[in-house]
Amino acid sequence: MTDTRSETARDVLLACLAVPRWAEEVASGAPYPSADALADAAERAARTLTEEEVEAALADHPRIGERHAGAGRSSAFSAAEQAASRTGDEELTRRLLAGNRAYEERFGRVFLLRAAGRDRAEVVAELERRLGLDDETEARIVAEQLREITVLRVRGLDDGRLVRAEAAR
Repeated sequence: MTDTRSETARDVLLACLAVPRWAEEVASGAPYPSADALADAAERAARTLTEEEVEAALADHPRIGERHAGAGRSSAFSAAEQAASRTGDEELTRRLLAGNRAYEERFGRVFLLRAAGRDRAEVVAELERRLGLDDETEARIVAEQLREITVLRVRGLDDGRLVRAEAAR
């Protein structure tokens, strides 16, 4: 686990979503009375992300099926989220790699999907489906997926700087 003694609440939140304005907004309400209140605040703040903030946040997300290049909380979140989507099925792996390339050529960004709770077949099917979407629809879906990932990550935090200690018990 990461040594958090020198981390601020903002630092902890940046591992959930690499958008400084969002992290500052959510941290400014800490400590929250409950984990649910923290997650609600995180979700509300994520609804106001600009297109530029979404694109910046995507830079911290690896391709589905690949490992996060960094270390620390963000990397650990990514590894856990993608664990179920790993498989030895060579055909699914080939389709995922081809789909990732096609998606990046089509939309100019990494394919983003809340992978937690999905197997590789579901991930590939969704990737292939979304390749046929128009830019506006896909941009809305990316922002929605980013919010879902963010809320799951925030719910996974166990941090006294963000939720009152008595509420965490």
